[in-house]
Amino acid sequence: MEPELTQQAPAPAVVHGPKSRRHRGILRYPVVRQLIRFTGVGVVCTVTSLALYAFSRPWLGSQPANATALVLTSFMNTALNRRLTFKITERRRMKRDHLNGLIVILVALLITGGSLGVLHWLRPEATVADELWTTTLSGFAATAVRFTMLRHWIFRRARHR
Repeated sequence: MEPELTQQAPAPAVVHGPKSRRHRGILRYPVVRQLIRFTGVGVVCTVTSLALYAFSRPWLGSQPANATALVLTSFMNTALNRRLTFKITERRRMKRDHLNGLIVILVALLITGGSLGVLHWLRPEATVADELWTTTLSGFAATAVRFTMLRHWIFRRARHR
């Protein structure tokens, strides 16, 4: 009697779902990854804002130049944070996100504009360099407020990305 030859069925193909990244260490926390990306966006927007301020300051004065620089960079800031920091790519709710981003920028304007007001109250002879340092330092406080508002209000739907 000959042994029966049986054919084995081919192994099923292994189907992998979407690749999920496994982060290690401190990068396993979404807030840390978001803060790193937010910082990169912030550097680009701060440099742009400072350049716009320094360029427009001689013609507009300190407060209007600060407001102009912040408003002009706010759209870039919201778009970059939406896409890069919080990984939101769909167009749904984009207009609302940008309108809410303007509110966030107005809060930043109150902080930086207030610091300029205090600077000029304390030192009426302040130079443009003094104003740039003041807006940069107060910008750090405004940045902390901005990140918190973006993460917990505007882009809360993407808080864990």
